[in-house]
Amino acid sequence: MCGICGCSNLTGKFSPLSSKVDLLTSHHHSHEQHTPAENARLVQVELDLLNKNNTYATENRSYFEKNNIFVLNLVSSPGAGKTTLLVETIKALKDKFPIAVIEGDQQTENDANRIRATGAKALQINTGRMCHLDAHGIGQAVQNLGVQANSFLAIENVGNLVCPSSFDLGEAHKVVVLSVTEGEDKPLKYPDMFHAADLMIITKIDLLPYVDFDVERCEEFARKVNPKIKILKLSTTKGNNFSSWTDWLESKIKP
Repeated sequence: MCGICGCSNLTGKFSPLSSKVDLLTSHHHSHEQHTPAENARLVQVELDLLNKNNTYATENRSYFEKNNIFVLNLVSSPGAGKTTLLVETIKALKDKFPIAVIEGDQQTENDANRIRATGAKALQINTGRMCHLDAHGIGQAVQNLGVQANSFLAIENVGNLVCPSSFDLGEAHKVVVLSVTEGEDKPLKYPDMFHAADLMIITKIDLLPYVDFDVERCEEFARKVNPKIKILKLSTTKGNNFSSWTDWLESKIKP
């Protein structure tokens, strides 16, 4: 967890010129073994970090509910297809309600630029060594981005199936994206993430004839970890079953 790996030791700065938030960590990680007292201290630091984050998340959630902003936290491994999913989602739904996106990556504005090309507002958070977004940073980003009331806000988290599972951002739902190129056992390998998610999207199903991926076993594993998880299967680039995702979104977003 982040209290141990050190990405909690960070400072942040917003750059209005680039519409980007840079988060910089000053931590130098050591893999030395710790004494029981040191381990207890690390656990306490981690608990303090999560409690502080949860306080900010509660404030975010209250703000989102007050302003009727529907917020999703999209999580996945790198390369699962989150940004492509968002680009096509914006194209399909941008005439129905306002859409804004907060992008999280260690470096570059590549994904935010792809979102802006659709006409939607986007703000990039560069986390440096930090392996996830946190609620305080999201609260600042929402204000800097000017997310309007009665809208949809998508948060694309840093590509990572570990730490983002524990950090509530104030979202309505966590959505975990899993591509068929990754292997059907991901829910068993990273159970915390799939347990925290309300929806799993299996992407790139157009590649199923060319990869060794058992969809039924993947669904079985996901439901073993989280019996209540909803599962959608689609191809963003080919459009296969893509409407199942946009229909789900429209059913959740209040006018």
